[in-house]
Amino acid sequence: MEDNAKVTFGLLVGNRGFFPDKLVENGRELVIKRLEELGYGVVVLDEDEAEYGAVETREDAKKCAKLFDEHRDEIDGVLVTLPNFGDEKAVADTLRLADLEVPVLLHAFPDELGNMDLANRRDSFCGKLSAGNNLWQYGIPYSTTDKHVVDVESKEFAQELERFAGVSSVVNGVKGARLGSIGARTAPFNTVRYSEKILERAGVSVETIDLSEVLGKADSLDGSSPAVKRTLEEITEYTTTEGVPDESVVKIGKLKLVLDRWIDENDLDATAIQCWDALEEFYGVVPCTAMSMMSESLIPSACEVDIMGALGMYVLQLASGQPAALTDFNNNYGEEDDKLVSFHCSNFPKSFIEEPEMSYQDILSEDVGKNNCYGTIVGRISPGPATFFRLSTDDNNGTIRSYLAEGEYTDDELDTFGGYGVAKIDGLQKLMKYAVDNGFEHHVAVTKKWVGETIDEALNKYLDWDVYYHEG
Repeated sequence: MEDNAKVTFGLLVGNRGFFPDKLVENGRELVIKRLEELGYGVVVLDEDEAEYGAVETREDAKKCAKLFDEHRDEIDGVLVTLPNFGDEKAVADTLRLADLEVPVLLHAFPDELGNMDLANRRDSFCGKLSAGNNLWQYGIPYSTTDKHVVDVESKEFAQELERFAGVSSVVNGVKGARLGSIGARTAPFNTVRYSEKILERAGVSVETIDLSEVLGKADSLDGSSPAVKRTLEEITEYTTTEGVPDESVVKIGKLKLVLDRWIDENDLDATAIQCWDALEEFYGVVPCTAMSMMSESLIPSACEVDIMGALGMYVLQLASGQPAALTDFNNNYGEEDDKLVSFHCSNFPKSFIEEPEMSYQDILSEDVGKNNCYGTIVGRISPGPATFFRLSTDDNNGTIRSYLAEGEYTDDELDTFGGYGVAKIDGLQKLMKYAVDNGFEHHVAVTKKWVGETIDEALNKYLDWDVYYHEG
């Protein structure tokens, strides 16, 4: 995560009495210090509540569970750390009693070869197996570190926490997520159909509004009002409007103000907008600038009323702490089997693009006129890592399914329009075959960071959503 201060861990320190207590005392202090250094919040038993502030007995478990319950609105995930073998039953009892329903990470301290006597050996290597076994018996899902034991002061420990913070953010963010569906699905886009009921069962709610209501409110706004002027200032600070008619910029500002207010009123996390082509024909601009600004400010906005695309963007954003976009897997890149052209009209967040600028929608301008199509944010996607993710409801089976792939945007030569880039994914042909064979949509969400493992862990282990994690 980019901002660890938003993530708070419940810290459960395990102990077992006939192993060295000093390791628990020192280990607890070391973990707390490391978490705080890395910017995470910590909820942990005080040393006067249980011996060394650790959990060893049933009574300790009840105290720790009570503490966690009191802070359940703050705790995003639980870190179980074992400075010595730990009492596996007390660990499992604590989590069962607290019933937080948040991700759990099992961590164990490493032993040192020069300190393997009775006074210094940890046996955490073995204790972690026992803790995992008991959580498995209790039916409590949990995560573990890639290396079985990890030094708290190491770079690997920081990386494990970052990944776990992302897992926690995805799991907690999806539960109770609220999406805004703005306008009816455009008739030709059967591909973005989805089941609102399946989403609701998964804890994701969808609020709807008719496009005519949005445009009516936008038309009724006074362009010289303070609220509209503030929005226009935000737009001109966000991107250059050179060459764009003033009238179009004002329309974009009014539209954005109406959308911002509706998002706030309904406490929404992401939106999907009917952007084609009633808005252009009857209002006179494209919504891309407003959508780009929302996505850049971490309120993802998807094209063509693609609610599942918007949810995919939101998941990527939760995992990475960075903006996400919706793109088309649009063209082959010559004869390069592992490369493709990633394209949209575009509403990409400006942080995606090397030199973003406001322009007009080239494709629609042929039908409704250039003057009705201003407001796109265009340019080339900058090179760098990328994670691609597509969510879909499987209405026949009542499930949510997805595919996930990591790749990169390259600096390969490309001459085209809109928002575009060349993407490289190892084993791309296998991924495309999977997408077609399983009826996935042409849209795919993307963020410019590798977070595939994070999302795979969150979906598989805690949300029970189907995911194909493509590894080329």
